[in-house]
Amino acid sequence: MSTAARAGDLRNYALVTAAYWADTITDGAIRILVLFYFYDLGYSPLEVASLFLFYEAFGILTNLFGGWIAARFGLKSTLLGGLTLQIGALVMLALAPDPWLVVPYVMASQAVSGVAKDLTKMSSKSAVRLVVPEGSTEALFKWVAILTGSKNALKGVGFFLGGLLLTVVGFQPALGILAVFVGAALLLVLVAVHGELGRPDAKARFRHMFSHNRAVNLLAAARIFLFASRDVWFVVGLPVFLRSVLGWSFWEVGTFMAVWVIGYGIVQAFAPRLLRRHGEPTGPTAAWLAFALALLPAGIAIALAVDFDPTIVLVVGLIVFGAVFALNSAVHSFLILHYADGDKVAMNVGFYYMANAGGRLAGTILSGLLYQWQGLEACLWASAVMVLAAGAISLMLPRGARGAGVARP
Repeated sequence: MSTAARAGDLRNYALVTAAYWADTITDGAIRILVLFYFYDLGYSPLEVASLFLFYEAFGILTNLFGGWIAARFGLKSTLLGGLTLQIGALVMLALAPDPWLVVPYVMASQAVSGVAKDLTKMSSKSAVRLVVPEGSTEALFKWVAILTGSKNALKGVGFFLGGLLLTVVGFQPALGILAVFVGAALLLVLVAVHGELGRPDAKARFRHMFSHNRAVNLLAAARIFLFASRDVWFVVGLPVFLRSVLGWSFWEVGTFMAVWVIGYGIVQAFAPRLLRRHGEPTGPTAAWLAFALALLPAGIAIALAVDFDPTIVLVVGLIVFGAVFALNSAVHSFLILHYADGDKVAMNVGFYYMANAGGRLAGTILSGLLYQWQGLEACLWASAVMVLAAGAISLMLPRGARGAGVARP
């Protein structure tokens, strides 16, 4: 690759990442706005969880079809589509009359938002391969960790922004402000990003979305359980417990969750340094991190059951859980790009994040259901079981960083 071409790829990638960051902040803000607005209206934990049902369900379909669309038409098309749909989702809620702010309408708007978020995420994460030389595993891990860590840190900023806007301007005006913010990112991509971001392949077929790479399939299965283990207590159970049992205000809950996600993102960004002495991440790295992680929700559940101070237990426990989870997630994000077939990276990444969305969907539903049934402790025990499952699957991943057993279609 010539110096000029590489400089162009770096420039485009920086612009794509900036647009992804804008969408990430917005996505976090929407989550807090919808969660607390409807909880304060008297919706039950299960009903609140149902508001995000289509958000996660359509994320599965988005990653499945989005990877194929990106392979055929280029990553720029999916990025522009994602930003446009996010504006549409915000406008849907911002302009809706109050009587229509009911569960089906909100679920539909969240479906659009989920499609938007996953299109922009897939575009940005796939674009990493444009700027990392082939075979440079250390550089790939570093770039992926920085992107993933910054994304989660900025999602925490979005949580904080959502709580702030809900307090200062209210629900609907906040959504209008966010729509303008995403609109600016869309304009930036339209004006400043040149080319299609990668080489579109008109011969790409939808059936190729289903990976024939054993390592990718195993990693996707582990990812389902890993992210379900987080969302089963973090999405609904934890914020509702803090609000209803400990008496925190929505502002305090939003700020705490924001700080946690920002810290989680910082740990992800520094994962290559923190794991340096263990060498290049491999399947066993993901496995031992998962088994270590499983101890944390189980320990928190036991501490709550024996009446330790719940505030101290949850704050300290969540900080440690976030750090170990961040390392595990960073290793996964590196491995999927390393395992991915070079000519099908967008489709492999789309397939993998389809599994990711499936895990979030299961975790979200169970978070509301288990909390309403048996409270936060039930959510925590479910989390521990899911992390153990992720670790067991990770034991079957290749011991070397490069995937093995690839069968071509």
